Amino acid sequence: MKNDRKKAAALQYDQERNRKYAPTVKAVGHGLIAENIIEKAKENDIPIVEDPTLVELLAQLNINETIPPELYEAVAEVFAFIYQLDQEMKR
Repeated sequence: MKNDRKKAAALQYDQERNRKYAPTVKAVGHGLIAENIIEKAKENDIPIVEDPTLVELLAQLNINETIPPELYEAVAEVFAFIYQLDQEMKR
């Protein structure tokens, strides 16, 4: 049986701290918790990117844990996409 419960993860990247720090996991959940994470993101105009594979990998990390080097490329692609959206909205 396929698990159709919604899953979500929230990341934070603090540009002010300097570039040697990777993003950290701020929230992870499935079902109702995932829905709450997504709703809070929408309420705060935080972009949402759907990537089930990445969410599965992020869900294995602890809250406030820095993402491991193996996920840098995938997360960088997400942040690049969000940056692109931000630039388009500013125009």
